[in-house]
Amino acid sequence: MHISELSRKTGVSLRSLRYYEEKELLSPDRQNNGYREYRETDIERVRLIQMYFSLGLTVKEIMSFFQCAFDEQPRIECLPNAIEVGKRKLDDIQLQIELLKQAEIHLQKNIKAWEAILDKGDRRNEQG
Repeated sequence: MHISELSRKTGVSLRSLRYYEEKELLSPDRQNNGYREYRETDIERVRLIQMYFSLGLTVKEIMSFFQCAFDEQPRIECLPNAIEVGKRKLDDIQLQIELLKQAEIHLQKNIKAWEAILDKGDRRNEQG
């Protein structure tokens, strides 16, 4: 598929896709006319790139994951770094989950209290 189709299927801009290629996160085949030819597997790869960027990973960190995850035979030398980066990011995610759970509990309590205040106010207005 051409870059425009990959962009449409993933929702990622042409500029971003070209950047991913420049950083060697994507490596499409080139046709004789110079057009990029992407594979169906690149759709999932782009989605993973987006996810990892949203988690705050750098291009270098993402590349270390891809060398282990997308090569037919993962290179043993890339595994220690990928594991370390993965564990560090997993710790960050677990901390974020805990913070979100605390925020959820706090908001639930406040909303319940605020609704009770409004409910009392509505009942007063009905009686008055």
